Amino acid sequence: MANLSDKMKSAGNKLKGEAKESLGKVANDPELRAEGRLDRLKGEAQEEVADMKDHLFHGDNDLHHRDK
Repeated sequence: MANLSDKMKSAGNKLKGEAKESLGKVANDPELRAEGRLDRLKGEAQEEVADMKDHLFHGDNDLHHRDK
């Protein structure tokens, strides 16, 4: 399993990003929406890295055929 802190960081950034995107939409603030989008994408990238670490260090090295 990936390092728990990697998973927590990714989840936190995705949640923070989703919140900022929603607030930006409600407040009609494109800058806040863009900031939220970046945070969310950062979280998604962190999650992918954590998944790759799992595969590389704990078994299945075939990253092309992994389930999502």
